Amino acid sequence: MRLEPKPAPSLGVLLLYPLGAIAATLVFVSLLVLAAGASPFSVIWLVAKGAAGSQFAALETLTRATPLIFTGLAVAVAFRAKLWNIGAEAQLYVGGIVTVVLGTGALPLPQPVLLPVIAIAAMAAGALLLLGPALLKTRFGVDEVVTTLLLNFVVLLFVAMLLEGALKDPMGLGWPQSSKVVADAQLPRIVTGKRLHYGFVLALAAAFAIWVVMKKTVLGYEMRAVGHNPEAARFAGIPVDPVLMKTALLSGGLAALAGFSEVAGLKGNLTLDLSPGYGYSGIVVAMLAMLNPLGVVAAAIFVAGIFVGADAMSRSAGVPSYIADVVVATALLTMVTAILLSRFRVRWR
Repeated sequence: MRLEPKPAPSLGVLLLYPLGAIAATLVFVSLLVLAAGASPFSVIWLVAKGAAGSQFAALETLTRATPLIFTGLAVAVAFRAKLWNIGAEAQLYVGGIVTVVLGTGALPLPQPVLLPVIAIAAMAAGALLLLGPALLKTRFGVDEVVTTLLLNFVVLLFVAMLLEGALKDPMGLGWPQSSKVVADAQLPRIVTGKRLHYGFVLALAAAFAIWVVMKKTVLGYEMRAVGHNPEAARFAGIPVDPVLMKTALLSGGLAALAGFSEVAGLKGNLTLDLSPGYGYSGIVVAMLAMLNPLGVVAAAIFVAGIFVGADAMSRSAGVPSYIADVVVATALLTMVTAILLSRFRVRWR
């Protein structure tokens, strides 16, 4: 068996591949649901109803999608330039740390100024965190998959140390959590009484801004060129290493915004369970979107809907909510296969 490159497919054909991947995922998961003794159609209906069957469910889905949009954008930007950033989880937590440090009264600024300052500082911290692995890659050829993955564990241990020490809430009754950010450092809610906050609006704006950067700017062209073939890009005069540095700064900053939005918009403080794996789920979101920044929004809402709907479904159908993890993991595998088949033809000999 060998793989032969295909000519560039049309837009319509390109859309068929992700749809086929989703269909294959649904078929596989339906078999698991049958094995669990439930009806696949009933389970799919309950998941959809739990994700968007009411105002509360729809808003919860969008709330869960907010950090996924940021981490999905971070991964999509990095992967487009073939910078394999597996450390969005660490960058998210670094953004959360900065938000707590600056948002608990360290900066006596009014809300219209305080929130942008904290967001920019969080982005800078996430950007610098990814800059280290990028430098190791460009200067010494160190595999960034290893360094970014291991940084996730390093940062989580660092957060645990801070929550038991410098950032521990003295009024927290011994729980490992930070103090609450002040009211001026909190993102307002979009709907009064619900959890959806303006971090979602910021995520939509970020997706559009990244789409503009990728499609309309010189940096976006250079990132795509480096991602397609770094040697050819270098031969054409594109500075490959500086482009990778800029990509790392942008990707790390986007992932850190997820931590900022979760602390300032939803949680109000920093805990070890701030993220249930948003950094890793961002990889799935980016691949489902085929690294398209606008597609990341739709993919994030889809993945968030699976998680939110599965929680509601498990209570009604008796199927474990872990089926959502199976759906997301299977969707990643089928989407990677779809991307491969969209670019290469399988030849048997």
